Amino acid sequence: MRVCVSFKSPLLWFWLFCLLPPMAQAGCCNAYIKQAGLARESNGYLLSAEIDYQLSEKAMEALQNGVPLFWNIQVKIQRPREFFWPETLAEATIRYRLQYHALLKMYRVKNERNGVVHNVSTLSGAIGLMSVLRNVRLFDGAEFLPEPGAVVALKVDFDRDALPLPLRPLAYLSRQWYLSSDWSSWPLKN
Repeated sequence: MRVCVSFKSPLLWFWLFCLLPPMAQAGCCNAYIKQAGLARESNGYLLSAEIDYQLSEKAMEALQNGVPLFWNIQVKIQRPREFFWPETLAEATIRYRLQYHALLKMYRVKNERNGVVHNVSTLSGAIGLMSVLRNVRLFDGAEFLPEPGAVVALKVDFDRDALPLPLRPLAYLSRQWYLSSDWSSWPLKN
């Protein structure tokens, strides 16, 4: 049996048009996890990580015009399963807000998990505050014991849904707004 695909079909062009933006974005990551580790403490875990954020021209332009940018650092402890997706034993999110105040000529970085706010005069200083995580307490009071084969997964996710409504369609179609990282994972040590 021979299958013939015609490029004259409008339905085929529609599906190609719908799939093209996600395929184009797949190789474009503008946040990179350089290194990360999770250490067990008596009543929880401590996360240490170094992340490299790289803003596109469109993101920097929006930031300079007062649009706040949000990133979620997602951390999961998972147990692999043979025939299903991994089971999530615990998960936590650290949310950062980056905003420029033109009147003050200052960048503001807010950790929305603990409410800590820093004001700095340079963009590189603001990104530096978000880039280094040292001994951030996660999973307080975690009652589970790390199981053999448990894995830690970490991802930096740019929140395009937090952008103002007129920017959202462009953010989903343009590679310039894909400011997330891929998942990084490693075995959880006892």
